[in-house]
Amino acid sequence: MTGFTLEICVDSVALLDVCATPMVDRIELCSALSAGGLTPSLGLMRCAYGVREKTHAMIRPRAGDFVYGARDIDVMRADIDAARDAGLAGIVIGAATQARALDIDVLRDLISYASGLCITLHRVIDTLIDPLAAIDCAVDLGISRILSSGKETTALQGADFLADMKQRAGDRIEIMAGAGVTAQNLTGLADKTGIRAFHSSGSYGGETSDDPFGLGAVATPEHVRSNILRMHAVFNHPNFPN
Repeated sequence: MTGFTLEICVDSVALLDVCATPMVDRIELCSALSAGGLTPSLGLMRCAYGVREKTHAMIRPRAGDFVYGARDIDVMRADIDAARDAGLAGIVIGAATQARALDIDVLRDLISYASGLCITLHRVIDTLIDPLAAIDCAVDLGISRILSSGKETTALQGADFLADMKQRAGDRIEIMAGAGVTAQNLTGLADKTGIRAFHSSGSYGGETSDDPFGLGAVATPEHVRSNILRMHAVFNHPNFPN
């Protein structure tokens, strides 16, 4: 079975190293996964040298909403420079207006500035009033893929809307299901949505090291490695949808 794509989101060099395996097709590199993922440090970007051809940096300058002012955009441009200088394959971006539509002007500016890098639209789409219309905008902007949970907390909860998104996208742009994607729900998601691209987080999932000092629980490399192996076992099972 080869008709699927697995992306893993990580926020540490230890998890980055785990994702060097060919079983991971793409890496989303972030910081602060507990805040939904922010721009990784320059040092972390540079440490992706061994997997830079499949690593895409989150470009999100702060937590909170996706309505960005001129100074936010200055920061994002500088971070795009850092990703390019580190030799990364692409960036993950998103921007919205106060009216909860894609901010086409900001996105067009960032995409133009990032010329030569692959572009993914992140889960800003799940915050919009009309995500289906946003798919058409993303296609017009030349974006390669869209990460979405189908407007819900998890992709499984949003499976029906993800199916609508997949139908709207057709072959024009890739729809990637993310948020709560596990080996246990992969087959159901693929069946319900027709999607074959999946995003799984390297964040703490409740079955890793404890946090005795309250400094922030994190996923261990062993947990992420095990998750990758379990997901590939599902992908290669005869019952997984073609």
